[in-house]
Amino acid sequence: MAHHEILLLKPVEGLGGEGDQVKVRAGYARNFLLPGGFAVPLTQSNRKQVEALKKRRGEREAQEVSSAQELGQKLEKAHLEAFVVKTGEGGKMFGAITAADIHDKLTAAGFSIDRKRIHLFTPVKTLGSHTVKVKLHTDVTVEVPFDVVSENPIVAATEEKQPEPAKKAEAKGAR
Repeated sequence: MAHHEILLLKPVEGLGGEGDQVKVRAGYARNFLLPGGFAVPLTQSNRKQVEALKKRRGEREAQEVSSAQELGQKLEKAHLEAFVVKTGEGGKMFGAITAADIHDKLTAAGFSIDRKRIHLFTPVKTLGSHTVKVKLHTDVTVEVPFDVVSENPIVAATEEKQPEPAKKAEAKGAR
């Protein structure tokens, strides 16, 4: 398989940032990177552009980190509105709270965050307080708390049933 060395002009997910010299398959370079303006072939004259591209990359990354930190500070102060879910007997939830549900609540609260940045490893299937990690940047991760409550009033059926057997035991002992 033929490979080409190219100089990236724009950041490419999973490949590198601007100013990086990477070796990719010839077809990927020929069909996607070069026509899309993401890269140029690596030549002696293009190597001179590396310093300018790295400087621009540093400025861009510094700006991204600062904006992610500002958004992170706002998110840390925010507490999501409680998720009201249907429950059956014993407080068992019907369904689950997913990253898409959390994304909808964040959007309703005024935050514009990509759904892929919300890291909820397993859907939430229990009532109570939970936290979710939101990765805003490689260096900025924020934990956002949220509550899951039942729309039905929880009746403590087990507590009401326990005193009755105790009364029967007392009644048998009194005979």
